[in-house]
Amino acid sequence: MAATAELEPDELIEVFKALGNPARLQIMQWLKDPEAHFGAYEPIADRRTVGVCVTHIQAKAGLAQSTVSSYMSTLERAGLVRPTRIGKWTHYRRDEERLTRLARAIGTTV
Repeated sequence: MAATAELEPDELIEVFKALGNPARLQIMQWLKDPEAHFGAYEPIADRRTVGVCVTHIQAKAGLAQSTVSSYMSTLERAGLVRPTRIGKWTHYRRDEERLTRLARAIGTTV
């Protein structure tokens, strides 16, 4: 999909489903300011450019690894986060461009 393309209704539904879970919504809020929310964890890579290691998200959320992996996959499928693999670790950051498009779509759709 082109960066300027409008979001389709089924894409919006997928986003709302993903954010309808309180833990996934909380993770998205944490990822908005990773330094503030994950500063207690030693970064493996730059959080601003690469994202937050999934193990740090798991530790902060206090959830099982399988649950966090499932949650992150849901957020990724909805286009809300982008994964980056560094060694054996996956890092996640918000897809700010898509979130901007989402905000525009909500403003014109809802």
